[in-house]
Amino acid sequence: MQDIGNLTVLRPKLYFEMKFILTILLTSLCLNLQAQTPHTHIPDRAIDFPNVPGYLTLKSDLHQHSVFSDGNVWPNIRIQEALRDDLDVVSMTEHLEYLPHKADIPLPDRNRAHEIAVKAARNTDLIVVLGSEITRSMPPGHANAIFIKDANKLVMDDSVAVFKEAHEQGAFIFWNHPNWTPQASDGIARLTPMHQDLIAKGYLNGIEVVNDITYSEEALQIALDNNLTIMGTSDIHDLIDWQFDVPNGGHRPITLIFAKERTEASIKEALFAGRTAVWFNETLIGRANMLTPLIKASVTIEEEAVYQTTSRGITQVLNVSFTNNSDASFMLYNKSGYTFHANDDVIILEPHSITTLQVKTKTQQTEIELKFTVLNAVIAPDAHPDLVWHIKVKAQEGK
Repeated sequence: MQDIGNLTVLRPKLYFEMKFILTILLTSLCLNLQAQTPHTHIPDRAIDFPNVPGYLTLKSDLHQHSVFSDGNVWPNIRIQEALRDDLDVVSMTEHLEYLPHKADIPLPDRNRAHEIAVKAARNTDLIVVLGSEITRSMPPGHANAIFIKDANKLVMDDSVAVFKEAHEQGAFIFWNHPNWTPQASDGIARLTPMHQDLIAKGYLNGIEVVNDITYSEEALQIALDNNLTIMGTSDIHDLIDWQFDVPNGGHRPITLIFAKERTEASIKEALFAGRTAVWFNETLIGRANMLTPLIKASVTIEEEAVYQTTSRGITQVLNVSFTNNSDASFMLYNKSGYTFHANDDVIILEPHSITTLQVKTKTQQTEIELKFTVLNAVIAPDAHPDLVWHIKVKAQEGK
């Protein structure tokens, strides 16, 4: 070993010997620590939304692919991704008609991806439901049938007969990416007579308003006009982390399902009843009767607000604290008639944070009402919900 100024340099042979010994010691220490620490399934980037009155808020991704159709990962990777995101329910919806990996992975049993996924989810709370993607030209295009009993029986030529078979198996069926440009070159979802017939027969129950990185307001309007369940999915083929930039704060699109219980039967009932909302790109999409209670459960206020005080006494500026208990941010536009001491009319409530508004009430009040439009919540094309918070003012003694 020789000294060069303030630097100490090891001879190469001694350096690598010491590095090897140190690596062995650190590896042994890590293994011992792992052996002493019980394994948990706590995810490192869990998606978090609160329950709403009367229902559990369950997180789902019901459109995913593996190598058993045109995806690029084994089904167990989909389960690992779902566990890291803390999802409650997923489905491997492999294409029935499109199998580009068939030369390498023959598929005599169309239920195989589901079986592997179920095995990978064993000893976890994740619910895996059996599904398949009906893959046809337009119309009817692509559709997912979930809660089926046997995917093999869906392999048939007749486009209407396959929907009928899925329906008779008790499936919940939803139209996939109706705005997909290979089948709708202008990106606009349109209801065809064939789709109208499928809806009338009960063979089509939902529609994706969000698929992958796209959102269709036309699909949302179709859902509202035809009483279809609003769906949002990743339609993932590669890796969730890559597609949605999860390491840098992104998230996969999901369908929030408002179910009475955390069971497959209750999830199915909620989907048929239309109790869903979609979280996509920091935006919530759904019917007002679902979004309003979700936002009210996500954003809570202090029981009593307090006026600011100075050395000269109580002011007419009221501190109101909003706590956001969810992973969504909320962009609120002020419609209350009051102005704020430190904000303009647009307020952003960051995820899992507390935001204090300084409300100028002009005179001291015993209670006030704050009304906001939630700009990043969508209940119809160009329509956003209005929410009202009633706030009591705590009695104070002036100085």
